[in-house]
Amino acid sequence: MPVNKNTTLDIQKLKRLETDFLMRYPGGFADPDMLASTKKHNFNKMVDFTQAVFSKVSCSNIHVTADNMVKVISRSSMISMYEKPKFRDFVRNLNEYDKAFLVEALSNMLHGKQQFGFEAMVDILRTEKLAKWSLMSIIPAYYSPKKQVFVKPTTAKNILKHFELDDPVYKPAPTWDFYKKYRKLMIDGKSKVNKSLSPSNAAFTGFLMMTVDK
Repeated sequence: MPVNKNTTLDIQKLKRLETDFLMRYPGGFADPDMLASTKKHNFNKMVDFTQAVFSKVSCSNIHVTADNMVKVISRSSMISMYEKPKFRDFVRNLNEYDKAFLVEALSNMLHGKQQFGFEAMVDILRTEKLAKWSLMSIIPAYYSPKKQVFVKPTTAKNILKHFELDDPVYKPAPTWDFYKKYRKLMIDGKSKVNKSLSPSNAAFTGFLMMTVDK
């Protein structure tokens, strides 16, 4: 007989985390104490900048788009200081063909065939061992904050462990299968909690990070 797999966030566990978080921050992410702690991320400013420079039309300019990718990665508080210069140097050293390939991959991730773009991005970043979850998911998470997700490895692993999920199975190497399942998991879970905990998918995963880690 087939074994039933646990693939959703248990609602009782989720509600316990929600209660714990709202006891500390009654206003959710609008709570003054929470606003003070999240101010350093400049999330809304990053969203505005990303949406302005990565429109479908903007992505037709290869060199400008590649430079803007470096800017977003360099400015993001969610990317490690170790990865920022490596990504910058990677982009600067690309030849014309590979730079066009990189931009086309991003354009597909944001505006076209998402799986194709995702897997193409993995392919080119892998050439310099930069196919990291953070670098793969940060720009889509800023560009479409209510539709895409930022995958932080430690947070993702802790969420899956806390909720005892059988699927998706986290692996360090980014895959489209994990991304689409993890994204669905976060979007479904977001719909079951107080709206103050989920102004964006990044906020919802941040809420889980703060509570499951605790």
